Amino acid sequence: MNSRMARLHPYPFEKLKALTADIQPANLPAVLWGIGEPKHAAPSFLAEQLHASLDGFSMYPATAGLPQLRQAIADWCQRRYGLKEAELSADENVLPVTGTREALFSVVQALFDADSSKNDVWMPNPFYQIYEGAAFLAGGEPRYLPCTFDTGYQPDFNALSDADWDNCQLLFICNPGNPSGRLIELDQLRALVKKAREHDVILVSDECYSELYRDENNPPPGLLQAASLEGGFDHCLVFHSLSKRSNLPGLRSGFVAGDADLLATFLRYRTYHGCAMPLPTQHVSIAAWNDERHVAENRRLYNQKYQAVQQILGDKMPVDIPDASFYLWPNLETDDEQIARLWLEKANIHVLPGQYLSRQVDGINPGYGHVRIALVAELDACIEAAERLRPLL
Repeated sequence: MNSRMARLHPYPFEKLKALTADIQPANLPAVLWGIGEPKHAAPSFLAEQLHASLDGFSMYPATAGLPQLRQAIADWCQRRYGLKEAELSADENVLPVTGTREALFSVVQALFDADSSKNDVWMPNPFYQIYEGAAFLAGGEPRYLPCTFDTGYQPDFNALSDADWDNCQLLFICNPGNPSGRLIELDQLRALVKKAREHDVILVSDECYSELYRDENNPPPGLLQAASLEGGFDHCLVFHSLSKRSNLPGLRSGFVAGDADLLATFLRYRTYHGCAMPLPTQHVSIAAWNDERHVAENRRLYNQKYQAVQQILGDKMPVDIPDASFYLWPNLETDDEQIARLWLEKANIHVLPGQYLSRQVDGINPGYGHVRIALVAELDACIEAAERLRPLL
């Protein structure tokens, strides 16, 4: 067995299952606010595209994906982030992936140099656990950057010295953040690009929640935008997905874009990894990236739920509507494991304890006291759940 496997922590939902194994949920319809799995309907127009592409299952797909898919992604990036025409090459700067989960994990296996004297892999804390597992199995050492109320729920990058940066090989950022939904603004992104180039750090930006924003006139900035303003995409890799944007988590379709040299290495790795996207999935993905109407409707539905829940619970607990994502991240200032048990037992509402998304550093777990609420249920279910919670708060 790979000895590094022993360093992997149980996944948060394994911990939650063990925590609540002895709980008899309230005799009410379950509201699943625990896992961030979109429940809105997938875009109906994609069914016709899938049916028309079924013969593609009889062919092996190329790891690099169809040229049409890479071009659709490059065009979307240009529109979304205001890139100059042809600045992002569909052939050199874009690579389709089978969901950001596998790609965020495998890119570290491909690019982290275990023989380097630089051993750190930095990540926000709380974080998506794939970052940590990828670091462990590649031979890196995670460094957890606290994301607290005092830091605006994103890392305080100004607290990191040049000596710290010299020991970092790869930095994960999550923008908008999971679980907070808070943003790293454009000026900070540009500063990170400069630091990454100055200290030879690979900057990996997980942006899978970027299209679930509140203000139609003010979409969140992205790393591609910042890198473009800093003269190019070197040292930068950006990961996007159709899972949250288009309610297609089962499609397993996303992309990574950025540094051409890094992507060439990652593509070589992926030819061995065996993760090429099936051709019908690619055709559906092209149609999804080319349409924004369903994405705007998706945002409208989430925004409705945020407003409704805030109206019902805003006087009972902190309901700070985030800049983007579909989460709430309230600090209830008490044991979050007990909160998860109580809400399940008394109201049949499933939430994730915040401490399960974090690691304790210097005696402090920045997720403690918080719960992650994923507003993925339908509006009526979210309203009912909020009403059930009022007497418990």
